[in-house]
Amino acid sequence: MKTKPMMAITLTRSPIGRSYHQKHIVRGLGLRKLHQTVIRLDTPEIRGMVGKIPHLVVVREVKDETS
Repeated sequence: MKTKPMMAITLTRSPIGRSYHQKHIVRGLGLRKLHQTVIRLDTPEIRGMVGKIPHLVVVREVKDETS
């Protein structure tokens, strides 16, 4: 069974002082606190959201090892 690609997104910089849209993108990804990491599917929609705030987050690929 082929696993779906996943990505770990970590909030590394605060959205305080950023635009309304950037704050809502951070919340839309499910990030609430600094250094919090969320796991999301690697889809074009999520990539687009991350692409709007690359200065606030760090992204890495996650290999699913559950078989």
